[in-house]
Amino acid sequence: MPQATIDTQAFVENVAAGIAPTNLAPDFEIDSIEDGDFGTLYRLWKSYHFLGSFYQNLDGKWIAQPANSDCKLECDTEYQAQLVILAMLGLVVPSAA
Repeated sequence: MPQATIDTQAFVENVAAGIAPTNLAPDFEIDSIEDGDFGTLYRLWKSYHFLGSFYQNLDGKWIAQPANSDCKLECDTEYQAQLVILAMLGLVVPSAA
């Protein structure tokens, strides 16, 4: 099965272009748990629907993983990690240029 390569930074820049870098919309929630492998693992929810998780690796990069996906995307900030999860699930779309 072929795998797709995503330029995470370009993807995030396109998604973030039309979204102000403020707090996440009030209908999304983030909680965290301590994980033996990842340290603090943040989980993104919409109501009771699990959307994905993200964590910071040892290099300081944020790793985003949408729910029901083996795809792990590297981001520079935790905000970008949240946007990637939402965009991969079709909950935000890049604005038209």
